[in-house]
Amino acid sequence: MAERASGSKYVPGTYVKPRPSAPEMANRYIREWDEKLRETKTKEPRVVEYPPTICISRKLASGAVEIADLVAQKIGYRVVDQQILQHIATTASLSQKTVAMFDERYPGKISELVTLAFGEKAFIKSDYAKHLFSSVYAIAALGPTIFVGRGVHLLLSREKVLAVRLISSHPFRVQRLVKLMNISEAEAARQINELDRQQAAFFKEVYNKKDASPYEFDLVINCDYIQEPRTAAEIILTAFRGKFGLPETGSR
Repeated sequence: MAERASGSKYVPGTYVKPRPSAPEMANRYIREWDEKLRETKTKEPRVVEYPPTICISRKLASGAVEIADLVAQKIGYRVVDQQILQHIATTASLSQKTVAMFDERYPGKISELVTLAFGEKAFIKSDYAKHLFSSVYAIAALGPTIFVGRGVHLLLSREKVLAVRLISSHPFRVQRLVKLMNISEAEAARQINELDRQQAAFFKEVYNKKDASPYEFDLVINCDYIQEPRTAAEIILTAFRGKFGLPETGSR
């Protein structure tokens, strides 16, 4: 049975399973990146390398992190969600360190990667976007990762990414919040509307995009009809293994 947080504000990624906090996970990834940088300092970096990656985009409150956690359990990946990326990108000490470490390992690569993703005329509009992009590239290079949110599928090479879109209707998401948080339908609807507004503003500011086109993705799952998280996770696993020719017993 879901834990309920009566009268609280919904945080994307919240569901019944206890998870480490975003600051805790962010600091762990920074330490891992720092250690990897020291280990590989003598090697000449040529390209930013990372293993096959899963990127999940979603309508907020669709249950994406729960599904991502189920996939991760099967293939031994880490899950990096919106809250972790947001914490790194907006915490001055962490974001500056991430950018500095990435630039040290791959001098000038962030501009090159952004050009590859968005074209020759692309430019990074803000320090926040630069910190976000550097965090994504650094974490992807750390090891096998499932990203949830922040449009990461737009940043990484499509040849290395299974891009998944989870959609669900406004009523479905409202009812999910009502059950999860023990709040009224009116309050749940208000919070969903505000989350949608914030998400739209983010994509307009960072990617200059109004909405996510289905053509950006390998797979689109409608959670109104695929309501069981384990079923959605199995669909993603099948697509991931099929796209990258991986055996059912593992991912690497």
